[in-house]
Amino acid sequence: MTYLKINRSFVSNKLLTLSVSILLFVTACQSNKNTESKQLLTPPSANDAFYQEIADEIGLDFVHSIGDDELSNIVESSGVGAAFIDFDQDGFIDIYACNGTWRENLSSGDKPKNPSHNHLYKNMGNGTFRDVTEQAKVGGPWYGMGITVGDYDNDGFPDIFLSNFGENVLLHNNGDGTFTDESESAGVKGGGKFSVGASWLDFDNDGFLDLYVGNYLFFDPEYDYYYAPDGFPGPLAYDSQPDILYRNNGDGTFEDVTQAMGIEDLDGRAMGVGIADYNADGFVDIYVANDHTVNYLWQNNQGKGFTDVGTMSGTGFSQSGEATVSMSVDFADFNGDGLLDIFISDDTYCSLYKNLGGNVFSDISYSAGISVASGQFVGWSSSFLDFDNDGDVDIFKSNGELKHLYGHEDQLFENIGNDKFEDISVDLSSYFQEENVGRGACTGDYDNDGDLDIFIMNIDGACKFIRNNKGNQNNWIEFSLQGTKSNRDGIGALVSITCGETKQVAQKKSTTGYLSQGDPRMHFGVGKSETIDLVEVKWPSGIVQKIANIQTNQILPIIEPE
Repeated sequence: MTYLKINRSFVSNKLLTLSVSILLFVTACQSNKNTESKQLLTPPSANDAFYQEIADEIGLDFVHSIGDDELSNIVESSGVGAAFIDFDQDGFIDIYACNGTWRENLSSGDKPKNPSHNHLYKNMGNGTFRDVTEQAKVGGPWYGMGITVGDYDNDGFPDIFLSNFGENVLLHNNGDGTFTDESESAGVKGGGKFSVGASWLDFDNDGFLDLYVGNYLFFDPEYDYYYAPDGFPGPLAYDSQPDILYRNNGDGTFEDVTQAMGIEDLDGRAMGVGIADYNADGFVDIYVANDHTVNYLWQNNQGKGFTDVGTMSGTGFSQSGEATVSMSVDFADFNGDGLLDIFISDDTYCSLYKNLGGNVFSDISYSAGISVASGQFVGWSSSFLDFDNDGDVDIFKSNGELKHLYGHEDQLFENIGNDKFEDISVDLSSYFQEENVGRGACTGDYDNDGDLDIFIMNIDGACKFIRNNKGNQNNWIEFSLQGTKSNRDGIGALVSITCGETKQVAQKKSTTGYLSQGDPRMHFGVGKSETIDLVEVKWPSGIVQKIANIQTNQILPIIEPE
């Protein structure tokens, strides 16, 4: 009889190897399954709310960082913005989100092994997003504040300018899903200042986008004299930094023309920057929301220079005659009189400047019903939008404490006519009962269903995305402008639509809200109208284009005639 002699050590090792192999196989399968499930995300079904928060479910996992574990200075408190950008021109708007990161002489503690960075999320066209930051080469290592998007070389692909604490960045879109840092060669790095708001514009109507960069203050990390409950020194503890206006030379480079164009920023601490032709003379003007100091309204003198008319126009101070903690600026014709009005968010009552014509505005925020509802909140980003497509613009406002990580509820004000607004936030969604430390926000139609969704940035916390579930119960129209003689984005174009006796007017802008930028397409709600009688586009080139009898509920490309 033959006996089989078993080597227990051999069997034990083989069993161990087999066990490990099985474990690795199962783990790999689970990993693949997790990866696959992440790639196969599907947006949740609509609930009964008008707005539904769905960021996690659709792949928006962005969490903002101030660079360390404690909010301890004004730099960390001042960010941060985001933008809707169709970077690959597939017809679905993507999201770029700025971020803070660890900085020597700014951040406390040791530098982390994996510092935070900016993120780019690709819209997959099915209601979800995928992080493509690494592939697109747009992550950083920058301490991000704001973003403005514009096709500065007219090649058909939108480029990105990032305003930073430190040197600014111009990311050229290569058209293949990647970007190249052209800051140095373009001449827009800015000398390592503390830039916050910025905006693209074509101030001389030459067909190339110029750039206005709002600079904040000279931050001194050694200065620590302040009132203890404030947490850290405020903006008036530091000297201001002058803004910069760059002219596009048309060859991929820019020239600093700030002084040549008469812009003398003596004591402004810029936060938000907005661009619009408020007096309808065919040249876009510049509004700068300054922190604790008078706001600027730089009137464009036919592309040959600028004059500050902030005080004379009534837009330099609030309704109480004070310089406020102004944050963001947006333009729209909220009352349908054909004139562009202005909304400024601040740390208390906000300002709604009604355009009276003749280069004069009146702050009606109190009588409009906005001031009392806003008084308990610190307002940061504010944007006009027609959230219910009823044909008049409403106001969304993100809120958050100034110097502490205390949350506030965001707000949405419905335009109820007769120069009145009503805070209906809690009626729209349970989201508006959440407390977040809000900063930048952008609005846009991410799923191409005709109503405006909102992406919100919160400092030192997770982003929020609130999907509009019911706005498209009314009719709508969206225009995708393409300039030929004008700049390709059509920034500065004045668009009006007429439905029966109702006429709406809006201007193609770049930045909207705090350090952010909305959908590159122009959106109009038209209520129950099924046809738009007339669309009129006044291009920056001076060309006037008219289109009659347009069906609603479509995204319509409009190309400037040659």
